[in-house]
Amino acid sequence: MPTPPLPIVLILCTGNSCRSHLAEGILRQAAADTLDVRSAGSKPAGYVHPLAIRAMAEIGIDISSHRSKHMDEFLRQNVETVITVCGNADQACPMFPGQLNRHHWGFQDPAHAPGDEEEQLTVFRRVRDEIKMVFEAYADGRRDQAKCSIFNPCCSGTDSEMHPSNCCSNDHEPSAAHSQRGQFPQATIRAETI
Repeated sequence: MPTPPLPIVLILCTGNSCRSHLAEGILRQAAADTLDVRSAGSKPAGYVHPLAIRAMAEIGIDISSHRSKHMDEFLRQNVETVITVCGNADQACPMFPGQLNRHHWGFQDPAHAPGDEEEQLTVFRRVRDEIKMVFEAYADGRRDQAKCSIFNPCCSGTDSEMHPSNCCSNDHEPSAAHSQRGQFPQATIRAETI
């Protein structure tokens, strides 16, 4: 019996040059076994910012082969979850076929950081670390949801329905992602079930 495809999580920002690639690389590393992670932009810049590539290389994630692409490339794909990481992309975001979830986690755009290259890189590192905290917690939550649905069938809803009071019987201990839900510094958090 063939293995079903992994759910597609599409991360959107306006230019698809910085934040969405940082998030794609981090989430892909954290959840490659459970999610098919992609990124795109509403107005793609046409390149991945060199300082984004450098900041990710510092934590052992190679995004040098990523490319800037338009969100329209995904309009015919079965996208399960859309996550926007900037306000403009959130406002321009269409509905995708199969879309069940939509989240908005806004982060500062490091591409507009003032100063010399080293000062800009400091901003890229900070934004990278903020994105890392949020997206690793999201990956943990998705993984908990998968485990939880094995132990407790009431837990098999969409990712926005995950909450320890809704699932996680005594057979399963919720992760830190459950207990830290909503504690994402510097990020604007909004989730909705479609």
